[in-house]
Amino acid sequence: MGSEGVKMSKTVRIGVDVGGTNTDAVAIDPTQQSEPGRGVLAHHKTPTTPDVTEGIETAVRTVLEKSRLATDAIASVTVGTTHFINAVVEQDARRLRRVAILRLSRSFLREIPPFSEFPPALTKIIKGYVGYCDGGLHIDGSEEAPIVESQVVERCREIKELGLTAVVIVGAFSPIDEVFQQEDRVRDIVLREIPGADVVVSHEVANIGLLERENASILNAAILQYARRTVRGFRRAMKALNLHCPLFLTQNDGTLLDAAAAAKIPIRTFNSGATNSMRGAAYLAGHDTQDSSAIVADIGGTTTDVGVLLPSGLPRQASAYVTVAGVRVNYSMPHLHSIGLGGGSTVRQTEDGKVTVGPGSVGHYLTRDALAFGGKVTTASDIAVTAGRAKMGTSTVTLDSGLVAAAEEQIKKLLEGVVDLIKTSPEPLPVLLVGGGAVLSPSTLEGASELRRPAFADVANAVGAAISNVGGTVDVIQSVADQSIREAVERAKAMAIQRAIDAGAERDSVRIAEEESYPVTYVANKLRTVVKAIGKLDTDLHSKPLKEEEDFEEDEGEEEESEATKDFSVIVAEEPHTDPVTYRPQVIRNKTTGILEWHISETDINYLADGCYVLGCAGGGSPAASRIQLRDMLRAGHTMRVIDTSSLDPQAVVYWGGHMGSPATSNERLQSIETVYAFQALMEYRRELSFDAVISLEIGGANGLEPFLVGSSRFFDRPILDGDFMGRAYPTYWQTTLAVHAPNELVPCAIDSGDGKTILMVRAPDDEIVDRALRASCSEMGSRVGMASCPTTAEKVGKFAVLKTVSLAWRIGRCIARAEATNTLSTVAESIVQEVGGPKSAKILFRGKIVAVERRLFKGHSHGSITIAGLIPSEEENSSAAGQEVVMSAVKTGGTLRIPFKNENLFAEHLAEDGTTKSIIASVPDLICVLDTSSGRNLGVPEFKYGFRVTVLGITCSPRWTETPAGLKIGGPGAFGYNNIEYQPIGQYVEPKSVIEEFAPAV
Repeated sequence: MGSEGVKMSKTVRIGVDVGGTNTDAVAIDPTQQSEPGRGVLAHHKTPTTPDVTEGIETAVRTVLEKSRLATDAIASVTVGTTHFINAVVEQDARRLRRVAILRLSRSFLREIPPFSEFPPALTKIIKGYVGYCDGGLHIDGSEEAPIVESQVVERCREIKELGLTAVVIVGAFSPIDEVFQQEDRVRDIVLREIPGADVVVSHEVANIGLLERENASILNAAILQYARRTVRGFRRAMKALNLHCPLFLTQNDGTLLDAAAAAKIPIRTFNSGATNSMRGAAYLAGHDTQDSSAIVADIGGTTTDVGVLLPSGLPRQASAYVTVAGVRVNYSMPHLHSIGLGGGSTVRQTEDGKVTVGPGSVGHYLTRDALAFGGKVTTASDIAVTAGRAKMGTSTVTLDSGLVAAAEEQIKKLLEGVVDLIKTSPEPLPVLLVGGGAVLSPSTLEGASELRRPAFADVANAVGAAISNVGGTVDVIQSVADQSIREAVERAKAMAIQRAIDAGAERDSVRIAEEESYPVTYVANKLRTVVKAIGKLDTDLHSKPLKEEEDFEEDEGEEEESEATKDFSVIVAEEPHTDPVTYRPQVIRNKTTGILEWHISETDINYLADGCYVLGCAGGGSPAASRIQLRDMLRAGHTMRVIDTSSLDPQAVVYWGGHMGSPATSNERLQSIETVYAFQALMEYRRELSFDAVISLEIGGANGLEPFLVGSSRFFDRPILDGDFMGRAYPTYWQTTLAVHAPNELVPCAIDSGDGKTILMVRAPDDEIVDRALRASCSEMGSRVGMASCPTTAEKVGKFAVLKTVSLAWRIGRCIARAEATNTLSTVAESIVQEVGGPKSAKILFRGKIVAVERRLFKGHSHGSITIAGLIPSEEENSSAAGQEVVMSAVKTGGTLRIPFKNENLFAEHLAEDGTTKSIIASVPDLICVLDTSSGRNLGVPEFKYGFRVTVLGITCSPRWTETPAGLKIGGPGAFGYNNIEYQPIGQYVEPKSVIEEFAPAV
């Protein structure tokens, strides 16, 4: 086409969306955004072809012809594609490579191996090799151990022998490694030893959270070769069209990634389609997100995807961890809700006259099966045609007016429900409708301040791709000992701005789009800051290929491998899931001792992990890594057994302990065996060879599972007692029922860092100083240690511990599993209430959405609060609870609920809708648990995030905390500085029902 056609300034950008069904292309001039056509010069939709090059070439060529654009008028081509994520989701072995993983840490990362949570089929395709080398950092940025080159060389030799050429390098705390650059140094060695290898360093892929960052890096490495082929296909299409402008791909957050970078980190493009749709919708509708957020509903043929576009111009992001093809990762993804409503949704009328729309759909067979096209299936599109909102098809559609009205009402309810679900406050927001099924929507929706269906809505994805900005993101942990918090935040913002400029943004256009800072718990003077900066693409900078693009061009001459037919032969059957409705734990009588023992299974561990996190009251740390560790031990043949305290001789020696330190450290070091080392050190000091049983320091959070590690046959092979010394989680070691009823018995005790540092504390004047001294030592020992407390007796456990809490955690976890299995998550809180003693003992305090999160650091602890705006359960929620309790009324409805926390939730203060009436509806030592309404699982302080829909549960604490003044002094509101709050119990305590007693074999 050359220079023929209309001459234009170089402001035109071409956007392409390569979907599973269609490939859309659009030519747009953003400088004409104020014009009626929004600067859209031409658009075209064509079926996606097996060879993506052909489909892109057809779509773009047609757009150029329609607009009569000269090729030298095109500033850039931007492609949004689902190809890379599809390769993983479909477990397509021809497009995925086996990967070698090198972990860097001398003392940690061995207990939770790579692929621990991958689906078995994907593991079989991708897993190639796992090796370990010295290295890793502490949370303060210091080296855990230096890199030893000879170890790396030996690992490379082993990798070469396996014929692997894709290598992932992941080191503890690598995202904050600004000094030692361990991952980069190891990459240089690997490239020297394995020439031509594809090496992925984890800090370039994702942020803090080692397992999730490693997972993302593994997926990235597995598709690198396919990504290069795909991007070269895009380039070939451009060359065939005589386009010599830069090529970009869109990232998950809606920003641009140049082609060379996309070929190196394709995982960043996995879910860009939804983001492109949202940003394209706002552009086409002329909605200025800086004025207000907007809800975008993309109605397709089968589903409707709904998200929120924030004032930053970027979509609201999902939680810190998201799942892709069954794998948890921690890179940026838009937060979406999907429902089964689309143009192809089937419309049915039951015998009783009830009309349903979806979730079944004729999908891409709409033009064959729908009535409007001569088919025999009534679809949502036929309803729209009959109602006069759409023109399509070749046949006349005549439907009963009652059916049409009922179907339209059902469509309205579905859309209103998902709009309400995605909102973060009761105030109505603009709703932008895009996608081919946008015509299904009625003219008004409850909760929408206005509805807009912009022109070109069916190619919003391609428009969003074309107008994408350039971004720069920073996630950094900094010391605030020698600088103020403001200075640390400003430094992080400057880094993000520079990264955006380096990525190709116009310097003067860059602005901060997102900023979040929060303290690192249990670590003095450490602040984590996440900043995202965005700016307009500098087309002058990109008028010539970047150096990286030139290098990428040079590689294009390498021989291309032809793709074979899709190979699903390696897919293995998924492991069968236990039915939580019929599952019975194994309780047997020991033939030697006569004691009833509950032998723990993998299913039990899963239930216990979920239940312990709920009892953590937002603290205690996530049990996720502990669950994997214990699961793998069970699979290796080790055993764990729980007994009732009454089974022991009163003078039996009981050891207890757990982890102390920062959850942020655990997120990088994963689970280890520091607690075992601490037990060994204390036993050596006390000159004891063994003990009789082990009990948990706290049942809440990860520490609830730590006794199972210590008591397993892998280590001490001792029974775990059904109880703990808190009945929940508390921030400090001395806030235990043992300290309440038997003070000054916490020493001698021991802590161990897991990497060769052990401390014994043998004397102390009071219990509080023990915690303070050990916590200070913990900070110097890497901010996480295992702890062994002064042993006690079975008699004191029976008198002073909170009993049967292992059973309680198991029952709560089983409630969640049953709700998942029976599709009754809407009433999981009601089920938990019944398990912990019924409405007299526990209550649903509030339902709503988190609308504010505040975090700060004080004396090493994470302080802050969440504010929840009230919601009332919808009619649909009530009806979905078939076979369960009717949805319970919350203690308070409407208004807002504020929950301050110090690692754990402290009290719940309700503010009525009048804005002045306040009341405390729960406080410590009672348990205040915040559940994610959509999953039924607990939210800890690290997971608290704006917009989450939650159910707040209150549970009456054990009388161990309330039967003496010392209990409330140590564990009540006054212990946290809230002397003005008088503790009022939620209800009456009911001792948990013993699993051992319920499932004991018949005599």
